[in-house]
Amino acid sequence: MKNNSSYYVFFSHLSNPLKMRLILELQKSPKNVNQLTSSLRVEQSKISHALSSLKQCNIVSVKPEGKQRIYSLNSRMILPMLKLIDTHANKYCNCETCGEIQCSAKN
Repeated sequence: MKNNSSYYVFFSHLSNPLKMRLILELQKSPKNVNQLTSSLRVEQSKISHALSSLKQCNIVSVKPEGKQRIYSLNSRMILPMLKLIDTHANKYCNCETCGEIQCSAKN
């Protein structure tokens, strides 16, 4: 079992708004930096920096295609985990957007 710092690092990626937006965008389909910049309307340098951090933690992978680099989510771990989170939210969360202060878990 990993120590608590590995949990902190992993979940800090998921709690970062830009990184979460990247994860959700890549959940739709693999994309290059230009496509991500266009769809998220964020500076290319910020996108690249966030992707680099996500890559270090193996949340995203990169594959060269010609002169481009195509980013995708880790299909073995991250995609199943996102499905598990969706299932949890649908089953146990009363609010439309889980995380609202008024949200209370179903019993």
